[in-house]
Amino acid sequence: MKAVFIVFNQAHTERVEYILDQLGIRGFTWWSQVNGRGSHTGEPRMGTHTWPEMNSALMTVVSPGEVEPLLEKVKKIDQINKEVGIRAFVWDIVQSL
Repeated sequence: MKAVFIVFNQAHTERVEYILDQLGIRGFTWWSQVNGRGSHTGEPRMGTHTWPEMNSALMTVVSPGEVEPLLEKVKKIDQINKEVGIRAFVWDIVQSL
């Protein structure tokens, strides 16, 4: 199993929900208010007067075969508008209950 952690500007919320539904990914955990700043590019998302936008994040655990289709969809969203921002990270799940 693989964990996919996706961090995205809240403007992408509907798109992210759509790709999960489209790929049949049912289980996830969603954090609605996430502050942050990209490593190399992108404006901070802090929910402040200076940096008013916010990010959300989600994590889903999927089979290895579901990772690439999900990452492809995330990449397409990012290519639509790089200024808005979306990133995905993948971890191996070594054990679960």
